[in-house]
Amino acid sequence: MHTETCNILFRRFQAADPHPTTELCYQSPFELLIAVILSAQATDKSVNKATATLFASANTPQAILTLGEAGLKQHIQTIGLYNSKARHIIATCQRLLEHHQGQVPAERAALEALPGVGRKTANVVLNTAFGQPTMAVDTHIFRVANRTGLAAGRTVLAVEKRLLQVIPSDYLQHAHHWLILHGRYTCTARKPRCNDCMISDLCEYPITERTMHA
Repeated sequence: MHTETCNILFRRFQAADPHPTTELCYQSPFELLIAVILSAQATDKSVNKATATLFASANTPQAILTLGEAGLKQHIQTIGLYNSKARHIIATCQRLLEHHQGQVPAERAALEALPGVGRKTANVVLNTAFGQPTMAVDTHIFRVANRTGLAAGRTVLAVEKRLLQVIPSDYLQHAHHWLILHGRYTCTARKPRCNDCMISDLCEYPITERTMHA
């Protein structure tokens, strides 16, 4: 996709939604970190339902450790993979207390050293909690980037690196959320809503494919 086309694309996203943000509910970097860990292979809606009660009871590393793994599981058992997520969260809370005075670090290496935190989770926290211009590529963004021609790539990392190259710097702070919301509600996997898409005229998705899904 040409540079000017990218500019037009993100100007439209900005005009439609000047201040996009995550649909996960949180009040602190720690709450966001826990919510993102829980969101793997789960919907934001299911995570928000679980964290509403969890964070009311425990929303700091020490409080969750006091709750214990069994107590934590009672709050998150409606979420997929809750057993392994509970173990990761308990271990992460221990590491935060031992190495970071109970605070969520704002550095990638330190975040990725936390149990249950990979590159995507680290990018979400860096971008959303700390305002860093990172790009967390999930299934939605991977699909949108490839389908539109914005940043084609065979791997998540390849798409991430390409997006960081092609997205104009003025839009990079919010690009993650614009793209994920576009993939979640418009450029959906099975039936993309091409007729309702604000960037359809810029998209490289084949016309024949769009017709099939219309």
